[in-house]
Amino acid sequence: MTARGHRRGRPATAALLLLPLALVFGLAATGCAGGAGSGAGGGEGGASGAGTASTAKVMPVADRLLAPETAGRDLAGQDIGLRSYRGRVVVLNVWGSWCAPCRAEARDLEALRGATEPRGVEFLGVNVRDYATGPARRFEETYGLGYPSIHDPDGKLLLAYPPALLNPQAVPSTLVIDRRGRIAVAVSGPVTRAQLEPLVNRVVEEDA
Repeated sequence: MTARGHRRGRPATAALLLLPLALVFGLAATGCAGGAGSGAGGGEGGASGAGTASTAKVMPVADRLLAPETAGRDLAGQDIGLRSYRGRVVVLNVWGSWCAPCRAEARDLEALRGATEPRGVEFLGVNVRDYATGPARRFEETYGLGYPSIHDPDGKLLLAYPPALLNPQAVPSTLVIDRRGRIAVAVSGPVTRAQLEPLVNRVVEEDA
C-alpha cells in the first residue's frame, strides 16, 4: 500500500464519532501511557496509565484517511507490510511484551482473529519498545498469537499516523482498516473481544 497522505483541506479529526467504550460496553480499561521499553534484555515491567477509559473513534466512510504504508520485518525476520492486505479488512494492534494491558487483551484478540478469519479479516501487530525480539516472540508463544507482528522497537512507523487516531504513546492501541486501506476505527487503550467484534463486523459488512 502506498500512503497518499491526509485529505487536503480536511483535518485528521474531522467527523469523528467518539465512542467511550466504558459507556458503550460498561467496562473501564487502563492503558500503558508511556512506559519504558524492555531494553536489550526485554523486561516485563511497563508503566500503566492513570485509569483512563478506552475510547473508539469511528470514521464515517467519506471522511476516512488512508492508512500510511506500514512495513518492516516481523519477529521472525520476514518482510511484511499492510500493502499485501489490500482488499481485506485488517485489525492492526500496537503492543509490547512489557505492557500489562497488552497481555490482558492478547487472548481476546486471538479469539477474535479465529472467529473473523473466515470472513476475510486479517490481523497484524506492531511490536514496540521491545528492543530485542526474544521477549516479543515469547509473548506470541505464551498467548498463542496466530498473526504476525512488525518489529518496530522505536515506534517510528507510528509517527506516520495522525496522532488523533494513533497516539504513539498509547500502548496498546488498535485500528480497524477497511478494504480500501482506510482507517475506519481507532481504539486507544486495551480492548476486549466483546468491544471490538461489533466494530470489526460493522466494517466487514460494508460494500467492498
